[in-house]
Order: sequence, then structure tokens, then C-alpha cells
Amino acid sequence: MLPETFYSTDALDLSRKLLGKLLVRKLPGSEIVCRITETEAYMGVTDKGCHAYGGKITQRTRTMYLPSGHTYIYLIYGMYNCLNVVANVEGVPEAVLIRGAEPVGDHRTDEADEADEADEAFMSMKLDGPGKLCRAMKIDRSLNALPLYTGEELYISDDGYNGFDISSGPRINIGYAQEYKDIPWRFFISR
Repeated sequence: MLPETFYSTDALDLSRKLLGKLLVRKLPGSEIVCRITETEAYMGVTDKGCHAYGGKITQRTRTMYLPSGHTYIYLIYGMYNCLNVVANVEGVPEAVLIRGAEPVGDHRTDEADEADEADEAFMSMKLDGPGKLCRAMKIDRSLNALPLYTGEELYISDDGYNGFDISSGPRINIGYAQEYKDIPWRFFISR
């Protein structure tokens, strides 16, 4: 499991550092594991694509002001949860959206037959969007403001996976962000 200090950097740096890491969701009798393959940085009060742009503090954005390493989970289009990781330091509202991941074969349940079927279904999922990722990993707003470094229901770990290149491009679906919509703050693993 990654320590609290891992997250204490700005969102641009954290976006790249999270690539290749394992996102682990613990459930009763099972564990769902994915490898993070795509992230987006949201750089706080000056970033017109960020929920905290202009220093906005609302019930939803209050979580972004927590110490680094907490989850920031919100709903889009009234139906899709999006998982973010709070970056930087307490009071600086930066976050990293976990945009995509690849299933890893560590999905287990107590019943062997059910485990095989569930693992096979999970491994075939395409997790190429934050809503798909959260649905597959059973992540919802009940996990908002959760510290990722305690290993409770959700955490991130490092299994030493490396040897990949990192590419960047503009963030997705933020046309409203004016001059910030084309800044290449989306990072993804390219092989």
C-alpha cells in the first residue's frame, strides 16, 4: 500500500506517478484489482477545468481541500461516479481523476465456482472511462473522503510494474474550460 507521503505532490506529478499502480477495492469475501492506465490532473483554483476553480468551496468540492491521499468521488450526468485522488497539501484543491484501468486477475470470492465466473467476467471488462471503472470496482460516493493509505475499503499499491512509456494529451469532456481545455494534462500508458 502506498504511504500518505506518496500523494503529497502536485496533481501533475501525481497523475504520472499513479500510472501503473494497482487500485484495490476490498469487499466482503472479495478483492477487485485494476492497474491504473490513464489519469487527468486538475490543478486547483486557477484551472478552469477544475471543480475548485476560483477557490470554490461547495459541499461537493470540500473534499478537494482535505490532505492529500483522500478520495474525491462525485457523480456526473446523474448516473456515473468518478474517482479522484486528492493531491498536494491540505487547503490546496488539486486532484487526479482516475480515467482508465486494466483488470488484474486477483478478483476472488469465497465460493470457487462463483469466483471463476466473476473473475472471467471482470477480466473481460473494458475500463476505459471513469464511470465504467467505478461501476466495475463498485466505487460510489459512500467512499468519498476516504484516506487511501489506511487499506480499508479502497487503496492503491505498487507491485513494481514499470517499463512503459507515458504519453499525454488534452483532458476529455471539458469544453467549458476555455483556454484550459487543450492543455495536455491527461496522462496514459503507451507501450
